[in-house]
Amino acid sequence: MSKKYLWLCVSVVGLLWAFEALAGQPVEKNFADNCASCHGADRLGGTGPALLPENLERLRRPEAFKTIAEGRIASQMVGFAAKLAKEDIQALVDLIYQPLPKTPVWGADEIITSHLQHVTEALPDKPVFSADPLNLFVVVEVGDHHATILDGDKFEPIYRFPTRFALHGGPKFSPDGRFVYFASRDGWISKFDIYNLKMVAEVRAGINTRNLAVSGDGNTVLVGNYLPHSLVLLNAEDLTLIKVIPTLGQDGKRSRVSAVYQAEPRGSFVAALKDVKEVWEIPYGDKDFPVRRIAVDNYLDDFFFDQSYRHLISAARDGKKGQVIDLDSGKKVAEIDLPGMPHLGSGITWEYQGHPVMATPNLKEALVSVIDMTTWQTVKQIKTIGPGFFMRSHENTPYAWTDGFSSGNPESRDAMTLIDKRTLEVAHILRPIPGKTAAHVEFTRDGKYALVSVWEMDGALVIYDAATLKEVKRLPMKKPSGKYNVYNKITRSAGTSH
Repeated sequence: MSKKYLWLCVSVVGLLWAFEALAGQPVEKNFADNCASCHGADRLGGTGPALLPENLERLRRPEAFKTIAEGRIASQMVGFAAKLAKEDIQALVDLIYQPLPKTPVWGADEIITSHLQHVTEALPDKPVFSADPLNLFVVVEVGDHHATILDGDKFEPIYRFPTRFALHGGPKFSPDGRFVYFASRDGWISKFDIYNLKMVAEVRAGINTRNLAVSGDGNTVLVGNYLPHSLVLLNAEDLTLIKVIPTLGQDGKRSRVSAVYQAEPRGSFVAALKDVKEVWEIPYGDKDFPVRRIAVDNYLDDFFFDQSYRHLISAARDGKKGQVIDLDSGKKVAEIDLPGMPHLGSGITWEYQGHPVMATPNLKEALVSVIDMTTWQTVKQIKTIGPGFFMRSHENTPYAWTDGFSSGNPESRDAMTLIDKRTLEVAHILRPIPGKTAAHVEFTRDGKYALVSVWEMDGALVIYDAATLKEVKRLPMKKPSGKYNVYNKITRSAGTSH
């Protein structure tokens, strides 16, 4: 064998060894070289969002591939199609949808370190615009991760600003309506001064966050996390940390948080735990924030309150029965029929034939459940065009509006069903843009106008006269997911979620 041939054989074998040694390595190296500087070497996020399965639930894998290849408009995310082969991009997609081998830590030290104070000086306590500050809408545009402050009288944008990636759950307002608080899916809590149109402070309270609540006295923010399993209490003024409460059941089992709400008539926060059969009530007037545990019959995923906040109506996503819990006694007082996976977080109430009733859309069945809140009996199951997600009304309108957002059928996803609250009959079907998804209605503070989202990248807000149902204006927007009227929210209107 010649020396030249021997050298060639050795070189080829060496290359094969090198490739074998690198098998399974390139995707990690590609992530380290191209992704870690923004998303963190541990995938927990940085200037970019966390890249974990829990945080990417709303981003389908083909869309993730497209984002890595082409980048994301109106963000710092650049495309890598010119740098990485399709196989490399697919490997990155597969990587970010894999759970981490060990549950990451995000406790008090990490929260404190993440805190950002954007404004340090005192800001004027009067709006810098002339619009009615109580008839503003905060419109969340998930298409390009922005929010718009909208004048609810003229239906004109006042200000548009970038938000954190993938806001989750509705924004919450301070009691006077001046400040709005946002929660992103990857744990960032942001405080925005509507009067001065400035971001005040931000902090990362978790890795995967469910939602937030603002206390009725305006002093405290409570954040509920999926990851880590915790509740986080923040000072509402500057979002500095007050306390971290691990969500452990009586038996020591850790639990994700399904949702958190403030119950102002009770002076407390209420939190439902997803993995243990407990509801927690936390009085926010007590500086120690003690936890009152209420045992329940089933794991809770979603819940709703009557207007007095004495009764909590809850449902588990794997069941067809709801529980009614009397928060005063801590006892279950009734079971209610809730077929089709109800979306209680979008439930509303009104008076029907002298009785208070609650109504909720259902995620899997094309019907709206109407329940008498004095007897807890089903008044009616109203058939709709398709399974809905959002339901809204107003004290000054005769109709309850619901969508077909949860339907896989394009012929129902574009429709809004209007139910007459006096007769419980379907009165009208509206299609803002035929063939395009319609969702999430919200009303002006006086109930005269209804705003509907066309939930598409080339979407819009469509404004209707709530009495004549005539369209009065259309505003182009990037996938407007929800819009929230300041007055309706801070007064806890019976027609909107709280």
